[in-house]
Amino acid sequence: MFKLFFKIAKTPRNIISLGAEDQEQIEILAVGRKIENKVKRLFQGSLAIRQIDAGSDNACEQELVALSNSFYDVERFGIHFVASPKHADMLMITGPVTRNMADAVKRAYDATPDPRIVVAVGDDAIDGGIFKGSYAILDGVDSVVPVHYHIPGDPPTPKAILLHLLGILETLDSKPSMRK
Repeated sequence: MFKLFFKIAKTPRNIISLGAEDQEQIEILAVGRKIENKVKRLFQGSLAIRQIDAGSDNACEQELVALSNSFYDVERFGIHFVASPKHADMLMITGPVTRNMADAVKRAYDATPDPRIVVAVGDDAIDGGIFKGSYAILDGVDSVVPVHYHIPGDPPTPKAILLHLLGILETLDSKPSMRK
């Protein structure tokens, strides 16, 4: 028994500091908990998002898909991506609106129940980005449907999307009409 005690006493204490990835995970968890509280308050525990690709280069979609991987795992915070705009509380639209997709975006917007929230994700969705002025597109999403919020970036990172989403939810929480 004394041998074990002396061995423990002689062993140097190894302190392992958190790496950058661990620190980022802690930050994401803190943001996620705030999002979770806002989602519980505003949407009774579940925020349903319908993502619409209006003609993008797929970069923003990849970042939105990353939100569902095991690192970010937005499902644990009450955020769910749904297949139909009829089940959505929020539309996240990516890419500049191509002429071929304008009608589909309008129909998805019309199918989303009130009060619908429309978010343009990425520089292309905000104003057309590098495709601005092209004959094939109608520039930003706001040229087709009303946009309430923007998430800038080319493409925005999953962390940036989460931070902007928290800002959107805080703005909604401050509006008396959204509180239930």
